[in-house]
Amino acid sequence: MPVRKVMFAVDPLPVVVDEALMWGADLLVTHHPLLLHPTHSVATDDWKGSVLHGLIRGGCALYTAHTNADVAHGGVNDALAAALGLVNPRPLRARPHEPVDKLVTFVPPDYADAVIAALQRVGAGTIGNYTGCAWKVSGTGTFTPGKGANPVIGQVGRTEVTEEARVEMLVPRMLRSAALDAVRSAHPYEEVAVDVIELSAEPSGTGLGRVGDLNGSVPLAAFARRVADALPSTPAGVRFHGDPDTVVERVAVCGGSGDGLLADAVRAGVDAFVTADLRHHPASEALAAGAPALVDPGHWASEWPWLPVAADRLLHALARPDPSAATVETHISTVVTDPVTGHVRSSPEEDR
Repeated sequence: MPVRKVMFAVDPLPVVVDEALMWGADLLVTHHPLLLHPTHSVATDDWKGSVLHGLIRGGCALYTAHTNADVAHGGVNDALAAALGLVNPRPLRARPHEPVDKLVTFVPPDYADAVIAALQRVGAGTIGNYTGCAWKVSGTGTFTPGKGANPVIGQVGRTEVTEEARVEMLVPRMLRSAALDAVRSAHPYEEVAVDVIELSAEPSGTGLGRVGDLNGSVPLAAFARRVADALPSTPAGVRFHGDPDTVVERVAVCGGSGDGLLADAVRAGVDAFVTADLRHHPASEALAAGAPALVDPGHWASEWPWLPVAADRLLHALARPDPSAATVETHISTVVTDPVTGHVRSSPEEDR
């Protein structure tokens, strides 16, 4: 099915789906899944089933980017950090890099490039944006072919001393078997010596939440006002927990429900943690234990800033290499799908 019109929203709720269909969207991209919890029926007498049937009848596909959008570069948390003006944001809870092995083998110098090429074909030797990364050094190998051996070099029963190249390459651990097969297929020796060294996983540049610094310090009350001004307005507004005069300079953020990262925020040494759905007990106990100030802008508002970022990245990707060839139109839903629809401020005690 050709996709020419793409709408972005936080929640795939009926009001959002109606908006997408009225606009004529071919694809609806949402952050939250429609079928987040186990579903046993998509009958039309259930609202989720009705939404699915409506999308199908309207010719609109649904794509969900949930936790993968939370942890990604340029994802939900980077967008929230940017909206609040954080400088040099980095993951609050970094994900480790994919497990990697270092594969080492010893091969006659004339065969070293063939072994490297075979390993590269199965995905070895990639470091960041570089491929074919390998290391070679010359040395001396010794061996004595035993009875029944069929040596490429030397004779049975006689110790051989020969020049060899030591070849090292990094291999994603999930490709270990393929890499070993590749070495053996390109190696001339009857018995191939291979060392596989498991490397420790280092933190990557992706992960949950972000932590960064403001350009200058502000009191907590003023920072909460900044959060409210930077994010879409909702009936619930922005709540904060802590002394209004607390100085805020280093900030952690987590779009959506993030009180599971309270301990990470404490370890990061931040002055304030911006996240949503703060529950009474985790928040009060964390504050009693010396946690940073907490700022809750609401779930929907904290995740909405990602929508225009995602739309821009899609258009940019589709415009390469010929910008004139891009034919996709995007639309950002501004329908507030926060379940809170209003609030009444408590009266001061003296007015009661």
